[in-house]
Amino acid sequence: MQHAVGSPLPPPHQPGHGPAAGWSGAAHHPSAPSPGAVPQGPPPPPAPGFTGGPAPHAQGQAQMPHVPAVSQQAPSVTPVPPTPDTTGHVQLPPGGPVAMPSPPQGAARADTGATTLAVLLIGPAGAGKTSVAKFWAEHRRVPTAHISLDDVREWVCSGFADPQSGWNDHSEAQYRLARRTCGFAARNFLANGISCILDDAVFPDRPVVGLGGWKRHVGPGLLPVVLLPGLEIVLERNALRSGNRRLTDEEVARIHGRMAGWYGSGLPIIDNSQLDVPGTARVLDDVLARAIASPPKW
Repeated sequence: MQHAVGSPLPPPHQPGHGPAAGWSGAAHHPSAPSPGAVPQGPPPPPAPGFTGGPAPHAQGQAQMPHVPAVSQQAPSVTPVPPTPDTTGHVQLPPGGPVAMPSPPQGAARADTGATTLAVLLIGPAGAGKTSVAKFWAEHRRVPTAHISLDDVREWVCSGFADPQSGWNDHSEAQYRLARRTCGFAARNFLANGISCILDDAVFPDRPVVGLGGWKRHVGPGLLPVVLLPGLEIVLERNALRSGNRRLTDEEVARIHGRMAGWYGSGLPIIDNSQLDVPGTARVLDDVLARAIASPPKW
């Protein structure tokens, strides 16, 4: 069967059945009405010269009454507003630069356990940054996320810049990319009421790349705190590591020596040489309460 250009095709017939219900061929082919269909509109005018009356009907066939024309105007329909998507749809505010938390009124001490905070835990390899950050995040009264730079950096599988292979442009680019990714995640968490603590071995002699980069990625409300135990402690803790996170003693000593530049920087420093993880987390809360009351200059 041929169909006019632009007209919809009829649905396919099912085996053993007639045309699909609701399909009317006459609706699309006015020149070929179906048998018994009632003509729409007035009858066509008679041919020139025709003077007779209606054509005679076959014997026994009733004369078809005249059917008035049916208006082709579409009925007025009130539009129905679409049903909102309520299945798992949660509107999330976009992340933005993190502002400094408001200090408490008067002489009251800031309740860090009930305040949305952005914390950057700085320290050399083996300082206990990841363990302290994870413990601190798990024991707060408000939702808190731990964002580990090392974990994000290791998202790269093929082509991973292994720190055991030394520092070069390749590893520098991956560190910067991981920091930017962590900062983006922190801003989104904080915009939705979830505190964040990040950890990174930020060097004081590279302010633009390190601390300045974190400030750009997260915002001026980021609170940096330095964990700096003695060299013997970080060497012992590094020896307990495995895989690509374990560095040579020479590299650990070099990093620890560079971290000494944080003394005199104005940032709060915690010497956790004689503190366990819960004890260090308690001292961290005290340091953060003072930082909220009097933000460090950095």
